[in-house]
Amino acid sequence: MKTFDVKHSDIVNFENILEADKNASQCKHYRDENLKFSAHREEGIIDLLNRLTYYPVFDEEGNQIPGKTESSYKVGRYRKKQIYEPKPRIIMALEYPDRVVQWAYYQILNPLFDKQFITHSYGCRQGKGTTKARDQLQRWLRKVNRSGKTWYVLKLDISKYFYRVDHAVLMDILSRKIKDEEILRDLYKLINCENTAFGLPAGVQPELCNEEDWLFDRGMPIGNLTSQMFANIYLNELDQYCKHELGIHLFIRYVDDIIILWPDKEELKGILDNIKNFLEERLHLELNNKTSIRPAWLPVTFVGAQISPKFIRMRKSTRKRMFRRIKFIKKLFEACEIGFQKLNNTMQSYFGLIQHFTAGNLLRKIIDEFSFRIRNNS
Repeated sequence: MKTFDVKHSDIVNFENILEADKNASQCKHYRDENLKFSAHREEGIIDLLNRLTYYPVFDEEGNQIPGKTESSYKVGRYRKKQIYEPKPRIIMALEYPDRVVQWAYYQILNPLFDKQFITHSYGCRQGKGTTKARDQLQRWLRKVNRSGKTWYVLKLDISKYFYRVDHAVLMDILSRKIKDEEILRDLYKLINCENTAFGLPAGVQPELCNEEDWLFDRGMPIGNLTSQMFANIYLNELDQYCKHELGIHLFIRYVDDIIILWPDKEELKGILDNIKNFLEERLHLELNNKTSIRPAWLPVTFVGAQISPKFIRMRKSTRKRMFRRIKFIKKLFEACEIGFQKLNNTMQSYFGLIQHFTAGNLLRKIIDEFSFRIRNNS
């Protein structure tokens, strides 16, 4: 198996951490913690370098212990924030210096792993966002529906993916590609936080789980940069299994949202059984009851949209959230609590979003109501 030729010194050096600071502060320059770090940037980077560097360990008599080194770096505490849209989740954020460390690792390791991913793995990858994923699935649906026979869509839904990733399995995957022990030890610290648990017991919702019941050996913090990278690395194991061992050609994944197209329903049921076994035995994950097999001529729900050969429609729940937000912004504008520039920026962002969907009537409805309110207010 091919391994990456990467060393700890490639990551823990002044130039790379300086670049990490630049990336971590992008579009966030005026936050208090960013300003505090940037006021003493050079000292802060040198402090991180010292804490990340592995030094020899000595015994009580002052003799160096052969082959043993230690670093003083420890991941800080997470700030937690609960959100409810589009569904209940707990978002976690680290202090700024820890985010710089994550960027230092991400900007070196992610390009190496990205080259190993399959073409139709989307999400948290450069140039492979939601629009590209939807367009690709629609092209496949058009192709199979022109074939003259009935194809079927297998939609895989992994139960609480980010909360159920097994740390030991993830470290095993990483160690097969990375041989530098110091890099692996740092990654272990990022994955296994000493003071914050990320994992959920099976069948428990995050908003209903008691703090003492969270698991330390499972899960990844939603909102972390490295979690995005680890999420793709973990499920790349499934990608490779489906493509090379099961021989599935029409396979697309957006993080944990997975679609498979196949021309035989009974064979597809067998594929589903194989995937279920692989997930349970190799990755310690489970599929939930949203997993389904349907004819390919029916609309497919994927990446927040309903997709068919003829259209890509915004989900009803997304439309409702958008209208609630527009209504709220207009009320603020009419009460003179925000200016026209803020209102216009919000509306333009929604216009840009809608253009990626088959939604002519929706766009006209919003424009008509928006224009009417502006005329009445002028």
